[in-house]
Amino acid sequence: MTLAATALVVMSVLWPASALPPELEQALPRLPADAQARLRDNGQRWDGWNEDQRRDFGRRAAQWGELSDAQRGERRERYQAWQALSADERAQLQAAAARYAALPPEQQRALREQFDALDRSERRGWLLGPSLGADYPGLQPLLAQLPQAQHAALLSALRALTPAQRKDLAVLVQRTAPQDRERLRGDLLAVPVARRGAWLQEALTR
Repeated sequence: MTLAATALVVMSVLWPASALPPELEQALPRLPADAQARLRDNGQRWDGWNEDQRRDFGRRAAQWGELSDAQRGERRERYQAWQALSADERAQLQAAAARYAALPPEQQRALREQFDALDRSERRGWLLGPSLGADYPGLQPLLAQLPQAQHAALLSALRALTPAQRKDLAVLVQRTAPQDRERLRGDLLAVPVARRGAWLQEALTR
């Protein structure tokens, strides 16, 4: 993103919707309709904040500006992963975070070191939530190089399986040659939800 484009986005967030700067008013019609709506919503949200809220936002915006591109990418990824979780999974993670915060600093540090010692792929797998995160190592080959069009459907299918069924699927994934895993994904998605357990058992006995 160019410096001018970055400044335009920042101004669209900070400037009150009732008094958009001329540059933004001129640029808005050239943006997609959803982008226009999002920018105006941001402006209206700003209008509704008090001074403390605006000051807090300014502080967080400044902190965001100090991050590297890689750090921003990681935070966006975590945010998108959080948005994809169910309400129950979010509640589980919030409870776990509260338990972690209540631990003595040395225990927090030991747990953090234990997590940091995991393979990077396994650490990223936990972004899928408490259920899929635990099963990610066995399912990772099925998720690797996953076409974007299948991403949401496959994650939904995996979350609908029981823990025992995901373990069966992990065994099936390991038995499947890399060149055949795309077919395996397609077969899984094509099977009706009610039949996936039986389908897994049939596939394992072939």
